[in-house]
Amino acid sequence: MTHWRLRVDKAAADRIEGQVRSVFPEDAIERVQVLEYGDDPEVEPGETAIRVLIAPGPPEDEEAAGENLRDFHEANRAAIKRLRNDLPRFIGWIEFRPDRPADPAKPHGPMLKLRIGSDRGRECPPGEAAEELTPVMTRLGPADLATVDTLITAGIANSRAEVLRWAVGRIRERPAYAQLQERVHEIDQLKAQF
Repeated sequence: MTHWRLRVDKAAADRIEGQVRSVFPEDAIERVQVLEYGDDPEVEPGETAIRVLIAPGPPEDEEAAGENLRDFHEANRAAIKRLRNDLPRFIGWIEFRPDRPADPAKPHGPMLKLRIGSDRGRECPPGEAAEELTPVMTRLGPADLATVDTLITAGIANSRAEVLRWAVGRIRERPAYAQLQERVHEIDQLKAQF
């Protein structure tokens, strides 16, 4: 498995922004951000993402911002679909959200996030079918996230999800895990007797 990192230069970022803007009506979006690893914690090593900021609606009104986002999605469904199909494959995700200052209590606010391209977080390890995988959400602190990203950069895995599957697989290989599984089975049997 090889890991490579694509850096998007200013000219490429401008082309991507132009491509995004070209599929929407002229005043539909406020700003376009082309994000790379290090620009946002959700962007994985080797990944490029796009954040499209739309008109925020009335200030401090979270419900109105959510309604604006839903209205934007409904009005631009065909453009979003076209954009999803036409963007370069190295774009990991595109997100639409109101253009408003971040609230520390609610850093994300309402958003519409679409996974496009290869959707690496859902790749299957050899021998496993996609339908056998269950999505799991986890939050990592800075040290754990740095560890995961180092394993990606070193080529151990292609995505954060793959690193976590790899780590769980290593735990399963340990003899102590088999013993732990036996104990859990014994406990289940004892519980059934009550």
